[in-house]
This record gives sequence, structure tokens and C-alpha cells, in this order.
Amino acid sequence: MHTLSSADPLPPECTRIIVAGTSGAGKTTLAEKLADQRGLQRFEMDNLHWGPEWTPRPAFLQDVSAAVSSDAWVTEWQYREVRPTLARRAQAMIWLDYSVPQRMYRVTRRTLARRASQRPIWDAGLREAPLRTIFTEKDHIIRWAWRTRRTLDDLPRIVEREYPHLVIYRLASPRETQRWLRSMDRSV
Repeated sequence: MHTLSSADPLPPECTRIIVAGTSGAGKTTLAEKLADQRGLQRFEMDNLHWGPEWTPRPAFLQDVSAAVSSDAWVTEWQYREVRPTLARRAQAMIWLDYSVPQRMYRVTRRTLARRASQRPIWDAGLREAPLRTIFTEKDHIIRWAWRTRRTLDDLPRIVEREYPHLVIYRLASPRETQRWLRSMDRSV
């Protein structure tokens, strides 16, 4: 399988899209932009996954299955237990393969902004934990982002082996992603 780049526009007939990347890459932001640009339904994986008190929602698996049963959607490729469901139905994967410093900066900035604003996150109304928990919580989002920063390094090989029908686009920087989105605006 050949990995495509920002020079390759997403074909108009591609209507089931997953956006891959580690924490802080910008999966949700790109999914929102693609949904707006292409008129696709968007469902946010974190919103489907998290319930009260940061507990997984019991209906998560069923909700994801229902969401991907439609013919036009975009979402993030996360949560190991539903990745196969997403990948089997998707036509394309957009891989945000940004540098580790870029991703860590973004996840840190987002975490600080959420903590400062104390705005509720997702339908469950969750709030970002106090910053001191970065030192006490093994799975604090910043620590999680650092620990998992290399988990998608072999993504093209994994996709080729497990989901050969998927077309994969690798975007290596936010600037490249913006250029790719603009090129599709011009081609519509």
C-alpha cells in the first residue's frame, strides 16, 4: 500500500473517514473541519466514551456501531476496543503524524486552557483535573500523551496488514494539513 500525502486530495466519493494521531495531534479539530467542508456527520469518540466521573459509558460499543452504520461520517480513530469497527467501515484514514514536541505542546496548551476555564467537557460535563495531578495520576493526559507518543509510528504497516482496503494519508505538520484542506476547497 502506498501512503498518500498532502499533495493527494481526498476523492469526493470518500465519505467515511477516520482521523488518526496520538494525543494532541488535532484529531478532533481536523474531524470537525472535514465534516464542515464535506457535509459529513461527525461524532466525537471522547463524547461517546466518557460518562460521569470519567467512567466509560456502558453503551459505548453499541453507540459506535450505530454511528458507523451510516454512509457518511468522520471521527477520530481512538479507543482500542472500537478501532476495528471504525477501520472496517472507513474508506480513508488521515494520519496526523506531527512531531513529538508539536503534539506535547498542543496537549499541554489544551489541558491548561481547559483547567483555567473549567468549562464542562463533553455531554458528561467533565472537568479537567487540577494541574497538580500530573504528579500523582499515572494516566493524567499529559503523562498519557508522553507515554503513548510513539504508539502510531508503525501505522502504515499495521493498516496495510489489518485493513488493506483503507487509503491512508500522512500529514506531517499543521501547515501541511492546512495546505491539504485548502487544496480540497479549490477542487470542489
